[in-house]
This record gives sequence, structure tokens and C-alpha cells, in this order.
Amino acid sequence: MNKIMLIGNVGREPEMTYTPSGSPVTKFSLATNRRWKDKTTGEMKEETTWFNIVAWERLAETCSNYVHKGSKIFVEGRLVIREYTDKDNVQRRAVDVVITDMELLDSKGSGPSAGGAGASAAGEVSGEDFPF
Repeated sequence: MNKIMLIGNVGREPEMTYTPSGSPVTKFSLATNRRWKDKTTGEMKEETTWFNIVAWERLAETCSNYVHKGSKIFVEGRLVIREYTDKDNVQRRAVDVVITDMELLDSKGSGPSAGGAGASAAGEVSGEDFPF
């Protein structure tokens, strides 16, 4: 089973494009934080991990419309490793999280993504989560 669940803050404004066949795809970054107390010094430590997020079809449209830089969101999906050749002709690997579910966690009325919209890959969005 290949499944990942993350809660974090969106690091850059989502960008939606279309494949040659017309399928929408939205990409953005997500920062997750881990905090712990150092056992030897008693000092609080923090570590941030960045993830490349990819959404397809109706979920891509939902992310493009409701997710914004700074939004706190929950995503669920799978890890995909892709290989590519960079501009210097060097073979590279990148890890993406292709999401199947997304939920806005910002409280209603706070920030640009207010409304707490939830969505799934099938495009199911709960109407009670929208402010209209």
C-alpha cells in the first residue's frame, strides 16, 4: 500500500495547467513541521519538511480555487517518484505527493481560504463547508 497523509501550510500559490488532452493539473508546495524537546538541553527544536503536491481533474480545480499560499490543509494521497533530466543534462529524481483528498483546515473567516472546503478526487465537496 502506498498512502501518505499530511497536515501543513501551503508554501506557494497553486498553479493550474492543462495536459495536452485537456486534463487539469494543479501543483503547489506544502510545508509540514515537527516539534520536539531536546532531551539533553531541554530546548524546543523544530524541523520543516517540504513536499511537492499534485492534484488532478476536479480536485485540481478545487485546489486552484480554494487553496492559497499560507492555507493550512490536510491532504491524503500516494508518493510518486519521477525521473527527469535537468537543464545541465543530469539525471534527477523527484518525489511528488499525488493527492486524492484535500481538506482546508483554516477556521472560517480567517485568511484568503476561509470556508473550510473539503474535496476528494471524485470532486465531492460538502456544501455545508462553503460560506455561500
